[in-house]
Amino acid sequence: MEQLIGKTAIVTGASSGIGSGIAKELAQQGANVVLAARSIEKLNDLAKQLQDAGGSVLVVPTDVSSQADVEALAAKAKEAFDGVDIYVNNAGQVLAGEVRSGKTEEWEQMIDVNIKGVLFGINAVLPSMLEKGAGHLINIASVSATEVTKTSTVYSATKFAVRAISMGLEKELAKTGVRVTNISPGMVDTRLGEQYDWGDRKKLQTADIAKAVVYAVTQPDYVNVNEITIRPV
Repeated sequence: MEQLIGKTAIVTGASSGIGSGIAKELAQQGANVVLAARSIEKLNDLAKQLQDAGGSVLVVPTDVSSQADVEALAAKAKEAFDGVDIYVNNAGQVLAGEVRSGKTEEWEQMIDVNIKGVLFGINAVLPSMLEKGAGHLINIASVSATEVTKTSTVYSATKFAVRAISMGLEKELAKTGVRVTNISPGMVDTRLGEQYDWGDRKKLQTADIAKAVVYAVTQPDYVNVNEITIRPV
């Protein structure tokens, strides 16, 4: 899609799973892609794949729970590509979800990555987007943001927060030219999902989520796709 040629997109949690799929699709559509995650080895492997296919890629090792890391990520992206057009808040943690588990350290990790990491990312790129009157923030939530199970209480709470941030921010940014899209995937066939027993239920592919991202960011400037929920049939 010609709309993305020359655009610059940051993708957090890009080293595997949904993030990797999104990065590949954006690069294929002609965007400059900034890969952010904690695993430098996996990022470099992905960068080589994208570069071999003709993609323009920058690798920035990043822990999204660190505001300093996220600020540095945005600064390096702007320096390399003269700005950031798309920011994909994809990095996430799925740990102990039950309150009765008492695993407070795991709860803190999810809060730090799933909520604070999203806010740090938005904070790092939003001022420049507002200045130029254009940009797109993509927040990857989950169907767990609306459907809470007895084992997902804390995780669902963090994804509820992502949806709330998306909904409020869309209203804050009305008529500024900066768009916000919340994407809530159902079960996706990733390494993370392998730890759960889904029985014989079908799973989504990472490419399905990536195509939803591309759909949102390639709409006309006056169209803001606020929310997309994607489920396997």
